[in-house]
Amino acid sequence: MGSSLLTNSSAMTALQTLRNVSTQLATTQNRISTGQRVSTASDNSAYWSIATSMRSDNAALSAVSDSLGLSAAMVDTEYTALNTVIGDKNSGLTKLQALLVEAKTAGIDRSKIQADVTQIQNQLKSTADSATINGINWLSIDTTPSSSTATPTSFNLVSSYSRVGNTPTIGSITVTTATYALYTTGGSSTTGILDAVVGGSTGASVSSINIGALTDSATDQTKLDGYIAQVTAAIGSVASAAANLGAVKNRISTNTEFVKNLMDSVDRGVGQLVDADMNQESTRLAALQVQQQLGVQALSIANNSSQSILSLFR
Repeated sequence: MGSSLLTNSSAMTALQTLRNVSTQLATTQNRISTGQRVSTASDNSAYWSIATSMRSDNAALSAVSDSLGLSAAMVDTEYTALNTVIGDKNSGLTKLQALLVEAKTAGIDRSKIQADVTQIQNQLKSTADSATINGINWLSIDTTPSSSTATPTSFNLVSSYSRVGNTPTIGSITVTTATYALYTTGGSSTTGILDAVVGGSTGASVSSINIGALTDSATDQTKLDGYIAQVTAAIGSVASAAANLGAVKNRISTNTEFVKNLMDSVDRGVGQLVDADMNQESTRLAALQVQQQLGVQALSIANNSSQSILSLFR
């Protein structure tokens, strides 16, 4: 084709090449600035959709992690209180048991021992009432029928989240409050470990044992034996409740670690799908910048070629 003033094929080719290079350069610069090779659905609709779902799952897992943290604090509070109730040789049910055994001694002043017993009973009640976190107490519960203030019979502690297709599944650890109740209020009868009456209408609960008026008579000694057995049984029940909570505590700890690892795994998966390889992108950027400069030079040369036509008319 001869020289033409209306159609400059070389300039058109150079311009098209420069336009393509500029488009690729804009894409590369966007990847470098965002750190992602798939930042919008138009980049890769399939990967973008998968990554968006995975990010949503990670947000749910983050909520589970927060819930596990709250559950761990709750369980730890109740667990600590139960251990305090069991006590040692200087406090708690263990000390109460020792005092009752001491009261078996002939001729001892049981009214003075009762003073210590009363203090321990008050301390046990105070410990149970204080085991409250976020308005929830599993040791001192309200069993008032049909009342908004009644303690639920069970609590579901969120422990996991999974999704198959579009169906989410929320896992939970169920805690039954009756297992840990030391004191109960609001019901027709008391059923807690420490306030349940043993021995019918003439009996007593651990929280109401009173040995101040007992003597060395065989009848009173038998009653003391019954109190000692009652406190021993209470120690076993509280220890069993503490062991149960310890198992729940370990499960929460295991789930917490798993959820954190799972969140990291999902993050890595999203990164594999959408993150840009910065080494590759930096290399491509340098190459495209050179191509852009050459394209500008080529377009300039092509545009100047039409100037040679003027020499034909001199």
